[in-house]
Amino acid sequence: MTLALGTELPALESKPISRTTLALFAGASGDHNPMHIDLDVAKSVGLEDVFAHGMLSMAFLGRLLTDNFDIAQIRSYRVRFASITPVHGKPTATAKVTSIENGLATLELTVSLEDGTVTLTGDAVVAL
Repeated sequence: MTLALGTELPALESKPISRTTLALFAGASGDHNPMHIDLDVAKSVGLEDVFAHGMLSMAFLGRLLTDNFDIAQIRSYRVRFASITPVHGKPTATAKVTSIENGLATLELTVSLEDGTVTLTGDAVVAL
C-alpha cells in the first residue's frame, strides 16, 4: 500500500455488538466485569443496559491495522477511551495518515458509532 499525507485506510465496519459478542469477548479476554455482561448489575448503577469492553474497540482498531500492514511494520499503537459502546452499537474503525517522516507513517485512529459518537481515539506508527 502506498501512503501519503491524508491517506485514509479502508474503514473497518463491524456488525452491531450483541450480547453473545460481549460474552465471547469476556471469555477470550478474561475480562468478566459484570458491567459488560450482566444487565441487572448495569441497571443497579443507573445504566439502561450493559456496554462493550473498551478493549473490544481497541481490537477492532488492531484488526484494521493488521488488515493493512504486516504486524512487523507496526511500531507503536496507543488509544484513549472516549465513550462507551452500547450493546447493539455498530462501531466503525478508521485510520488516516497524519505524518510521514524517516520511513515511518503516523496514523490517527478513531472508532465511532453510527450516530457519530467517538468511542476511541488513538494513533499508530507503521514502517513503510
